[in-house]
Amino acid sequence: MTAAAFVTLEGGEGAGKSTVLAHIRDYLAAAGIDAQFTREPGGTPAGEAIRGVLLDPAYRGLCAESELLLMFAARAQLVRDVVRPALAAGRWVVSDRFTDASFAYQGGGRGQPEARIADLEAWAADGLRPDLTLLLDLPVAQGMARAGSRGGEADRIEREQLDFFERVRAAYRARAAADPERFRPIDASRPIGDVLVQVERTLARFLSARSAP
Repeated sequence: MTAAAFVTLEGGEGAGKSTVLAHIRDYLAAAGIDAQFTREPGGTPAGEAIRGVLLDPAYRGLCAESELLLMFAARAQLVRDVVRPALAAGRWVVSDRFTDASFAYQGGGRGQPEARIADLEAWAADGLRPDLTLLLDLPVAQGMARAGSRGGEADRIEREQLDFFERVRAAYRARAAADPERFRPIDASRPIGDVLVQVERTLARFLSARSAP
């Protein structure tokens, strides 16, 4: 019997999160792990509506403070409607982004004070932190090239300049360095097969530790 766990996947644009999440879903299912998958911003009806505002290029003028508060409004609903209930029921929760994304994007990228984000984490996110965070890390230029090759219209955040994403990456890497017990950096610059091997090894070690008496 494996204890419930909250696992998050973080990374910049073009890091391959969608492919990795699909692989994690298959890996956990094969291991007999009952997991709830969700995403941020979103994951609830209210959260998805907020996501629409946050990513809509029509709201290009949205100020940094509004962006931060909207992120946490969606997160507050997700924690109370999805994450906490699933964990209480003994299920795993795997989320595409969580509060680390706000420290990276709204903190590093937009310049919002870290203390302000930490206060919102304690209040709006109910102090919830992941048990394991996989950080898909790769050079910004490489990630943006991958994202651009997908085609389609870029969303409001994807339209930011390279220096914004450099600050996001630096913030992610700083958080990972400050909390090595929780973060597991994954070299996402490698071919996808290599990336998935790194992810599997990380999950295997985490599962073994969670299953130990």
